[in-house]
Amino acid sequence: MMPIKYLTVHCTATPEGRPNTAEEVKAWDIKRFGQPSYHWVIELNGSVFRHLQDEERGAHVVNHNSGNIGIAYVGGTTTLNAGAKPKDTRTTAQKNALKRLLVLYEQKYPGIVVLGHRDWPGVTKACPSFDVSAWIAAGMPIEQGVSS
Repeated sequence: MMPIKYLTVHCTATPEGRPNTAEEVKAWDIKRFGQPSYHWVIELNGSVFRHLQDEERGAHVVNHNSGNIGIAYVGGTTTLNAGAKPKDTRTTAQKNALKRLLVLYEQKYPGIVVLGHRDWPGVTKACPSFDVSAWIAAGMPIEQGVSS
């Protein structure tokens, strides 16, 4: 894989509060793409699971997977009864875990560019259901209910 230049934040586009596990996410991706998509998956309780090493290529941004770390949090949509619309469903624990990972990667790879999946050219999804750049610019607030 190319040198690490990017980190892309994703959601799993699963309903708010549904406790899908990182292993379930990995299994879905293997079934769909033949491999894990993300380097890291963050469950509702903030548990973080590594599915790929940094030097392994993920399957999370079409035509932009080389040199790109993928992190996904479980959630990202309203409940199915509401028509599954995009929503920032990150729990306080997920925000804490995501912040820790972003700080780690910014230290490990100085100059790394952090984007939301929706920030890539040609992507029409709302993923990760919040504005990553605005959240980072705001200091990555953790308080529940604070989102950008």
